[in-house]
Amino acid sequence: MTSIEQLLMQVEERQKELVDLAMTLIQYKTPSPPARNTKEAQDFIANFLKKLDFSIDQWDVYPNDPNIVGTLRGTDPKQHNSLIINGHVDVAEIDENEQWDTDPFEPIIQEGHLIGRGAADMKGGLAASLFAIQLLKEANLNISGDLIFQSVIGEEVGEAGTLECTKRGYTADFAVVVDTSDLRIQGQGGVITGWVTIKSPTTHHDATRRSMIHAGGGLHGASAIEKMMKMIAGLQELERHWAVVKSYPGFPAGSSTINPAVIEGGRHPAFIADECRLWITVHFYPDETHEQVAKEIETHLRKVAESDPWLCDHPPTFEWGGSSMIEDKGEIFPSLEINPESPGVKALSRCHESQLNAPAIVDYSPTVTDGGWLGEAGIPTVIYGPGDLQNAHAVNEKVQIVQLVDFTKVMIRFIYEWCNTRKVSQGEVTVKGTLGKSLV
Repeated sequence: MTSIEQLLMQVEERQKELVDLAMTLIQYKTPSPPARNTKEAQDFIANFLKKLDFSIDQWDVYPNDPNIVGTLRGTDPKQHNSLIINGHVDVAEIDENEQWDTDPFEPIIQEGHLIGRGAADMKGGLAASLFAIQLLKEANLNISGDLIFQSVIGEEVGEAGTLECTKRGYTADFAVVVDTSDLRIQGQGGVITGWVTIKSPTTHHDATRRSMIHAGGGLHGASAIEKMMKMIAGLQELERHWAVVKSYPGFPAGSSTINPAVIEGGRHPAFIADECRLWITVHFYPDETHEQVAKEIETHLRKVAESDPWLCDHPPTFEWGGSSMIEDKGEIFPSLEINPESPGVKALSRCHESQLNAPAIVDYSPTVTDGGWLGEAGIPTVIYGPGDLQNAHAVNEKVQIVQLVDFTKVMIRFIYEWCNTRKVSQGEVTVKGTLGKSLV
C-alpha cells in the first residue's frame, strides 16, 4: 500500500498531470459576465468525480449554469468528520481592450507560472483539489467520513451557487473554500449592495423651477437629484463615523465603507428630476451581518431626511441585496468569522505547517468569497487556496506552479486526516486509517 510519503512524492513526479488538469479547466470559457456558459466545464468536473466513485447531484441554477455536488461516502460517516471542498467555476470577465500576451483561455507556462484567465481565481484551486482527491483514491487511502466536492457557479456576479447548495441541504463538519488566499487560512468581511431611491409624487416642467426655490413661489417641489446629494452627504458622514467607532483585528482602520457607485436620475432636460436612484456598495466587518449594516444606513438616512423640509414628507426608500448582479443588479456576500482554536482550523494549520515547514498564517481576506454562505449555514468554514489577489482578475492572470503543488500536498494530508478523525470534542484528534499512524 502506498504510504503518505510516497503519495506526496507522486505530486512532484506527476506535476505535469496537475498542470494539465488546471489548463484543461482554464480552456473552458466561463467568464461571468456574460455567464450562462459553465455547463461544459461542469460536465467535465462531474465526469472526473464519477470516475473517482463520487455520486453526482447536478442541477441548473440558471440555464446552462449548473451546480455540481459530488459526494464520496465514507466508510463510517456517523462517527467521523465530514468535509466540504468548495470552489466556483466561473471566472472574471474579459474586456475586449485588455492587452493579454496570449489568448486568456489558451493557458501557457512561463517562468514557473501558469498563465490564463482563472489560473489564480480559481481554477487552479479547483484543479489541485481534484488532483489531491484523485491521488488519494488511486492509493486506496480510504476515508471514514463523507467528502463533498462543490463546483458552483456565479460567484463573480453574486449569484451564489454556494447558497443554492446550502438550500439543498448540503452540510459538513468543516468546509474549505479553495479560493485565492496565497495559502493563508482566512475568514472575511462581508459586502452588500443596495439602492437608495428618492421619488417625487408629482412631475414638474423645467420652467417651474423658479417657483420651487424662491420665496413666494408657492410650489412645494424639489429635484430628486439635488435631494440625493443630501443622501450622499449623509452616507459620507456615517462612513466617517463608522471609521471612528468600528474596528476589527487584522483590518486597517476605516475598512467598513459605503461606496456611492452608480447614480441614475431624471428623465429629460425639460423636466425637474422626479426620481433619483443611488446604487451603493457596503463593506462590513466579520462580526457584523448584512441585515445589521443595512438597518444602520436606513436609520441614519431617515434622520437626515427628517431634517429637510421636503424629504421629511418624501423620505428615501431602500432595496437591499439581490441574487445576481446580472439579473437584478444586487448581491450579498455574508461575512465569515473564524476561530483559530476550532478543530478544523487547527487540523488544517497542522497539515500546512507539517508539509511546508512554515507557520500557517490565519487572518482575514480583504475581499469576499462564497465562504460566508457556508458560515451562515452553520458550517465552520475557511478560505484556503493557491494564488494571490494581485493576480486575480488581472491581465495575464497567473499562479505559481510550485504553489499549486504545495497546495495539493497540504490538501492530501488534510482530507485524509480530517475525514479519518472521529467526531470528538475540541482538542482531541484521533486519526484512523490505512496508514496506521497520524499524518502530522
